[in-house]
Amino acid sequence: MEQMIPGFLEEMLKKQYGEEVFAKILAGYQARRPVTLRVNPLKADRNTVEQALTGAGIAFKNVSWYEDAMIIEGAREPEIQELPIYKEGGIYLQSLSSMLPPLFLGPKVGESVLDMAAAPGGKTTQMAAMTGNQAQITACEKNKARSEKLKYNLEKQGASGTYVMVEDARKLDDFFSFDRILLDAPCSGSGTVEVRDGICRTKISKELVERSARTQEELLKKALKLLKSGHEMVYSTCSILKEENEVLLKRVLKSAGGELVPIGEEWTKELPLLPNAMPGTLLVGPNELFEGFFVAKIRKK
Repeated sequence: MEQMIPGFLEEMLKKQYGEEVFAKILAGYQARRPVTLRVNPLKADRNTVEQALTGAGIAFKNVSWYEDAMIIEGAREPEIQELPIYKEGGIYLQSLSSMLPPLFLGPKVGESVLDMAAAPGGKTTQMAAMTGNQAQITACEKNKARSEKLKYNLEKQGASGTYVMVEDARKLDDFFSFDRILLDAPCSGSGTVEVRDGICRTKISKELVERSARTQEELLKKALKLLKSGHEMVYSTCSILKEENEVLLKRVLKSAGGELVPIGEEWTKELPLLPNAMPGTLLVGPNELFEGFFVAKIRKK
């Protein structure tokens, strides 16, 4: 059991959370989560998706906090990908955790929205769907190959109001300004570690954690420059390490003119939350349904 994850990660998690919570995190790393998906209202409605799944003999469960989300029972991704409704863009395979940031950002019709690290496009297409393609969404992706995947998904999902920039968001001109910004930052992936048969299947290193934190800080500072005063952004990572989340946020907000907007929706109590040193932010722990995920909402002063 002690050798399931890299020693440095075990040490960091135990130091941050203690033995008891660490054991739960480790169990979450070993869990095999069911397939989850999001109905895409730009291409299909909930009823049509339910009929398609039922017709294919695929069972599903609803998600209480998000009407477009579904948990698939007894089928894996390849089976879903064979369905016409998938091929036509009526559904999008997406983890429950990654559906959270756009919900808290709450983009509105007519707003200018920046997605700073958009590929492969799950959250971008979700925001396009939430606004019925009536928001001006700019999706940044610095990697050319990943940007092509992003463009493909946007087209397949019918997200026609989205403009893709093949650019490192840290290098965006400060001339730009946006009503809302989603920064789902590149991270170590410490919330999404997979352990199978006692072996860690995820590449993660101390150097990656440190490098990620540096990139996250640069991106967050840039986001606060591009965000209009009095407007809101969401910062999220699929990491459960404080170095990439609370510690970094406290440092940047102090120097860059941002303030925390507490996330306090009643339904968040249904999520498997981890202890968190920054009240008002959301820290989801990995379990049989969720990946580990951190979400913070920020307002520019």
